[in-house]
Amino acid sequence: MKKINAHMVMGFFLFLFGLNVNAQSRTKLEPKSIAPYPLEITYFKTTNIIFPSAIVGVDRGSKDVLAQKAKGAANILQLKAARDSFPETNLTVITADGKLNSFVINYTPMPSVLNVSIKERDNKNSIFLSPGSVNEAEVTTYATHTLYSKYKGHKVKRSKYGIRFGLNGIFIRDNLMYLRLTITNTSNISYDIDQLRFFIRDQKKAKRTASQEIEITPVHIQNKVTKIDGRSSQALVVAVPKFTIPDKKYFAIQLFEANGGRHIELSVKNRTIIKAVVLPTLQINRKYTYQ
Repeated sequence: MKKINAHMVMGFFLFLFGLNVNAQSRTKLEPKSIAPYPLEITYFKTTNIIFPSAIVGVDRGSKDVLAQKAKGAANILQLKAARDSFPETNLTVITADGKLNSFVINYTPMPSVLNVSIKERDNKNSIFLSPGSVNEAEVTTYATHTLYSKYKGHKVKRSKYGIRFGLNGIFIRDNLMYLRLTITNTSNISYDIDQLRFFIRDQKKAKRTASQEIEITPVHIQNKVTKIDGRSSQALVVAVPKFTIPDKKYFAIQLFEANGGRHIELSVKNRTIIKAVVLPTLQINRKYTYQ
């Protein structure tokens, strides 16, 4: 009788041990792979990818892939091959809805598909971006204050082709940074603005290293201008989500001329950004609206 009880006790403990092992195995995190989309591109044609939300980040596995956002559309990425017959590479796109979109890119002379629409998916593969909301009246009030502020911070400027482009003030309030920019046209030919874009980019890197850039989309532009007449100057303020720059990267501000070649880029280092001036508490004027 004692032997039977001993066997029963031993069996009970083995049963509990087995339950514990199974429970631990079930609680272990099992990584799930994200299947990439196969995509073919070519040298003489443009491939368009339409995303359900605005594009906030693009990482190319190779410089053989040329990528840009379509003019006037924040959710369309345009791809083209920089050369023919390049080896297989990849592309990663992060959109404002927190989705990571992965692609395997191959070259072909005649792609079977030139326009791809990425449908809404569930959020199991999401990278959640920091939530935030923008009060229109508040951001306009602080942008206006920044535009007319007498503070003159560290200047970053560049002159080219008779155009002086400068950043002469970085301000911050809560989760937004306000960048004060000036554009001066010292030539007699008017300057028509095509694009004003903002990127966090890698500094010089060795060959065969993946090229990465993250585009920052403004939430508001105060005193938005589209043309700088000859012998004149304009100032504007761009509100963007707050950020700092990791090592070996820089903040690029690009100004493009429409139907012309007077393109200018400012390179801003992290030591300039972290000196952003805190804006004082202001009374919000509710009459302000977005331009």
